[in-house]
Amino acid sequence: MKTKKTDLKRLESLDALRGFDLFFLVALGPFMEALAWTTQAPWLQDFMWIFRHVEWEGFSPWDLIMPLFLFMSGISMPFSLSRYKDAADKKPLLLRLLKRVVLLWIFGMMCQGNLLGLNPDKIYLYSNTLQAIATGYLVTALLFHFTSRRTQILVSVLLLLAYWAAMQFVSIGGYGGGNYTPDANLAEWIDSVVLGRFRDTAQLKDGVVQVADWYHYTWLLSSLNFAVTVLTGLFAGYIAKDRMEGKKKVQLYLGIGAAMSVAGWLWGLQMPVIKTIWTSSMVLVSSGYCFMLMGLFYYWIDYKGHRLGITWLKVYGMNSIVAYMLSSIVNFRCMGESFLWGLEQYMGPYYGLMLTVWNMAVVYLILWVMYRKRIYLKV
Repeated sequence: MKTKKTDLKRLESLDALRGFDLFFLVALGPFMEALAWTTQAPWLQDFMWIFRHVEWEGFSPWDLIMPLFLFMSGISMPFSLSRYKDAADKKPLLLRLLKRVVLLWIFGMMCQGNLLGLNPDKIYLYSNTLQAIATGYLVTALLFHFTSRRTQILVSVLLLLAYWAAMQFVSIGGYGGGNYTPDANLAEWIDSVVLGRFRDTAQLKDGVVQVADWYHYTWLLSSLNFAVTVLTGLFAGYIAKDRMEGKKKVQLYLGIGAAMSVAGWLWGLQMPVIKTIWTSSMVLVSSGYCFMLMGLFYYWIDYKGHRLGITWLKVYGMNSIVAYMLSSIVNFRCMGESFLWGLEQYMGPYYGLMLTVWNMAVVYLILWVMYRKRIYLKV
């Protein structure tokens, strides 16, 4: 990871959209969960579906956070990697990709792989959004540099179909064969066999690997569709970089997004929309929503020029990896408990809510200072 100070012109709608995604993840979501737990208000509980994953089939706004993160890593590619495209020596590119993948993988293990626990019995290899980004980014970057756009579209379609065909027609030991239940789908079998003890939540008890009953996330077969999600972002990046008129870009974003979402929900009649295992129908639905969100942000910020009031989003968006890492591995609540513990006797159950706000404020303050000093940490 390196620190950069830069004055380069950026696609501000992308920075704001990235900040919107991170704000939901690291600030608004935790605040709403703390508020719902503190108040126990029935009306608020009904509202909380927005900030929670669906249990299995279906899609909630909270389910869009991870696909949007992957999608945006693809959008930036035509801007950040174009200088390597015509270079005769591809070694600098390959070294950059390797470094990015390794760092994201390690960061993912720090966030969710129990790497910081220093307990070899509880280290999990593939379990985090950052690692999904690393996988999708590597595939997409190689396709971006060594294939045409037509080939990239063809590969995207083939990957979606390959995932579907494997899930639909491959059957092993009672798994697969069109089974999309949590315990008997093919992706579940592959992760349990290949990752084994190194799968998230896995523990070795009496010589048997046991995974938490609630854990059904899959990563290995799902990697095919992680790549497609990043590729759809790449296609959105092509539109952003094109010199076509801004209105045309907005129309493309909204039109393509709507078409993909409708196609995904229609496909979902046969292959359910399941974010947990990253089904092909879910990729179309989520990428469609991402296209439409990008269209709305591009329309308001880069096309119409409305930039007043978006700085707080850019604070999150221009250091998104830092925001994600801070919220995942650093608990600033302990600082709040040190300074504010005397208020607990007066605030009752709202003391915990105040500590959540404190944690949010400290993370934002760190990001704001970095933003003001134009320090952006890039992998």
